[in-house]
Amino acid sequence: MSDDNRNPADQPDADRPDVAAPTPETAETAAAPEDLASQLAAEKERLEAEVATLKDKFLRAFAEADNVRRRAEREVADAKVYGITGFARDVLTVADDFERALGVIDAEAREKAEGTLKTLLDGIELTSRALTQTLGKHGVARIEAEGAKFDPNLHQAMFEVPNAEVPSGTVVQVIQPGYKIGERVLRPALVGVSKGGPKAAPVETPAAEG
Repeated sequence: MSDDNRNPADQPDADRPDVAAPTPETAETAAAPEDLASQLAAEKERLEAEVATLKDKFLRAFAEADNVRRRAEREVADAKVYGITGFARDVLTVADDFERALGVIDAEAREKAEGTLKTLLDGIELTSRALTQTLGKHGVARIEAEGAKFDPNLHQAMFEVPNAEVPSGTVVQVIQPGYKIGERVLRPALVGVSKGGPKAAPVETPAAEG
């Protein structure tokens, strides 16, 4: 039997005119879905990593901006309270002068004062009181030291006073009053501290619950 008379079904696919031989393009098309899925997965990972990086940068920038805002608010608040520190410290010397002027005359002489002297003493006392009130309006408060336990943060000890009747370390004399502005010490109180008495009782702290 000649080749021309063979059944087409018995012919190899390469020899059959109705069957196209596989080409590199068709093979690449068959493999394309797997490559496309791999590419999409890689792109997804890249985008997720980029999103995570941008999110981290955003959170850091937001935190930094919030810190700057808080710091600015704190600085503004401090400026309102402590901006007059230098001026207030200078004014305290005037308050000291008033106290010294009143202290020159003892209480008995002041009670017996009459006429111009009494008017002068009353005027000095009223002015001193007004100055103290004005300082108080601006956050400047006197440190009440006498009778308190010595605190190096508030007091400056100038000398010791032997006294067996009060606990050691108690402020028994104030040489110059101290002042605070807000929560800061404007100047410490100059004091005399007792020595020789019983030890001061420790400050009791509340017991923790539970």
